[in-house]
Amino acid sequence: MRILSFSVSLLITVFLLFSLNREWHIGDKTLPPIGSFMSPQQGFWQNAEPVDANFNENLKFPGLSGKANVYFDERMVPHVFASNENDAYFIQGYLHAKFRLWQMEFEVYAAAGRISELIGPKAINYDRDRRRLGMVYAAEIAEKEMEKNETTKAQCDSYTAGVNSYIASLKESELPVEYKLLNYKPEKWTNLKTALFLKYMSFELAGYEQDFEHTNAKTAFGLLDFAKIYPLAQDSLDPIVPKGTVYPKPALTVTAPASEDSLYLGMKDSVHFVSDKPHPENGSNNWAVSGKKTKSGKPILCNDPHLGLNLPSLWYEMQLSAPGLNAYGVSFPAAPGIIIGFNDSCAFGVTNSERDVRDYYKMKFRDESMKEYWFNGEWKQTEFRYEHIGVKGQAEIIDTVAYTVFGPVMYDKKYNAGRTDGGYYAVRWKAHDPSNELMAFNGLDHAKNYEDYLEAIKWMHTPGQNFVFASKNSGDIAIWAQGEFPAKWKWQGDFVMPGIDSSYMWQGNIPQNENPHQINPERGFVSSANQLPADPAAYPYYLGGSYPPYRGLIINRYLSHMNDITPEDMMKLQTENYNVFAEMAVPLFLKYMNLDSLSEQGKKYFDILKSWDFRNDVQEKGATVFALAWQYFANQCWHEDLSKSKLPMANPVASALLEAVINDSSLKFLHDIGTPEKETLQDLLSGSFKKASDTLQKIEDQGRLEWGKYKDTKVTHLAKLDAFSRLHLPIGGGTHCINAATSDHGPSWRMVVSLTDSTQAYGVYPGGQSGNPGSIYYDSFVDSWAIGKYYLLWMMKGTESGDSRIKFKMEFGN
Repeated sequence: MRILSFSVSLLITVFLLFSLNREWHIGDKTLPPIGSFMSPQQGFWQNAEPVDANFNENLKFPGLSGKANVYFDERMVPHVFASNENDAYFIQGYLHAKFRLWQMEFEVYAAAGRISELIGPKAINYDRDRRRLGMVYAAEIAEKEMEKNETTKAQCDSYTAGVNSYIASLKESELPVEYKLLNYKPEKWTNLKTALFLKYMSFELAGYEQDFEHTNAKTAFGLLDFAKIYPLAQDSLDPIVPKGTVYPKPALTVTAPASEDSLYLGMKDSVHFVSDKPHPENGSNNWAVSGKKTKSGKPILCNDPHLGLNLPSLWYEMQLSAPGLNAYGVSFPAAPGIIIGFNDSCAFGVTNSERDVRDYYKMKFRDESMKEYWFNGEWKQTEFRYEHIGVKGQAEIIDTVAYTVFGPVMYDKKYNAGRTDGGYYAVRWKAHDPSNELMAFNGLDHAKNYEDYLEAIKWMHTPGQNFVFASKNSGDIAIWAQGEFPAKWKWQGDFVMPGIDSSYMWQGNIPQNENPHQINPERGFVSSANQLPADPAAYPYYLGGSYPPYRGLIINRYLSHMNDITPEDMMKLQTENYNVFAEMAVPLFLKYMNLDSLSEQGKKYFDILKSWDFRNDVQEKGATVFALAWQYFANQCWHEDLSKSKLPMANPVASALLEAVINDSSLKFLHDIGTPEKETLQDLLSGSFKKASDTLQKIEDQGRLEWGKYKDTKVTHLAKLDAFSRLHLPIGGGTHCINAATSDHGPSWRMVVSLTDSTQAYGVYPGGQSGNPGSIYYDSFVDSWAIGKYYLLWMMKGTESGDSRIKFKMEFGN
């Protein structure tokens, strides 16, 4: 009996050991090993950080060449004081890893196409997309460029050593909770991982295109009607460099190939899939006003980059100080330096240029082996890259990717993800070219004047950015649309191009000094909000791309009429919820609405719209009514035409429809592309409003008619875990507002810098300094961000080590 009892106990013990130390798969969910995850010694309990946690430490690392101190203020912002610059980057790497390790590594996994290693086969197509776009290939090229340069090699080597010093000291119990949930451990950091992260940002900011969708639309409508649906510019455009600017004759002449009409513009191609692409609203606002418009007589610079709203935040706020360096702002966990911020002499910020630097070419291969492709009248040898994709719970996949003179073949008969038409499509992406963007930010961190700023930004090739600048000593303000942009002929790269010869290749890059720019303009300010950098009718190079006009329009309107400007004025402007698009569109509904066709509830919502003041404030109901009314109107105008074909097409931008209707209320532009002539503007507006009213009634019944509740902004955890996210945030704004907060996207860092003798700077981002959901510093800035509150950005001096704002101190030595 005792033997039987012992045997049963042994079996139960073995079963428990087996059960508690293996992953369990339930549907498409994977649970971590319950034993280790629930362990009081090593499990998730250890991630609950005490409210009074002490971050004072005395650390010794042989990789440091001298002593350094890090002072954490009450918001856990570190102020790094090192005896030399490379030690400062070592400490930056250490701090990034200490507070954001899982985030920085997860984003690098995403960039490298390695998510299948963490979550299994559901991510295989995502990973193949990244590999076939050439993300790792591009990062390898960038790493070589970074390491050829003495400055960035030393910077990255020091940063990488700091990250790895923290990883080496990490106990299993101290692993971030996401590692425990996904059941894996951190790898050693490398300079390649920093390069991969920077390419991840290149994808986010310079990876958007609509080549396949536009090819289908051109085939369906023809080029003339395509140009009406997808116009290249807007009447309401207020470009970065104002209209009326005279540009010199271009140094580079670009000519379209002789076969343009027959093989390209006139070709009836169709593509049954769309490419993977980043968020279409990745953009930003920035501006600088000169001293002649400010109360202090000194420049003020402002920046708020619009990116995905995530926890942990994309940004980590800090100060880096060493002999020859004293910079404050936000950094990227995964890369050294300050990206947006200020130093003792100047301030700098960026917005996305929106330029199209990713094109597709349809290739002709000799056979399905893809060993040879036809180019310039002969068969050329294909190069192959073998991508090893690890898959959790399965054998690895080896994806063979063909490389051509244009770049990798992203789509072929072996990879379609349920989308391809069986054709072969190579991608030409500017991010594949050799470049060292890290030097741009290194130069800005050290810049003392306009000349330093200009030399620094010349390193920025991809992604193209609008760099704004203001100087404390000279009072200069400037903006450059900076990047290495291909010089294109009109329509080049807007559609899939023939890849059979060199005639459709890019013919060169726009010379850097011919990029649109402004220095100390008479109007007293420079600004950008992702609109066109110049008037296309005057600028000598084709700009292509897709550019939203309305934020730039309203920013310039406000700045033109403002004087005696203070930092408080600029904070108010950054959080401005006025909707200038609605200002232009609502009068159409008021003028053409057939009130007799509306129900009583429809008339109620029409009255709300009529009395609305065009502000997308949290409590406004008119903003919700307008958003739904315009959505139904746009669908009613375009749906019939876009649904003629089952092929994917891009939705026309809002400005295309609004300006077309304002310019042609008879709707001839719609009738020309197929909309029945019996429909008048009154018919369409009234019909769409009736449909919107039905939806609005349901929304009101749910208690969500107020704009803040309808928009329902959230800051989402990177792994899409609601428990680690901040949901239902009461914030106004929207797509066409300066405060461009949508449901999951918006101002990821707000900064205002007044370059007075003693710099006054303010900022906030929707997150917190810690990446640990169990820390009070995880989301400590979110509520302030939502209500438009800013924090003072303290550029600490080395003599202020006894200041009452200092909460903790880390001492570093060798």
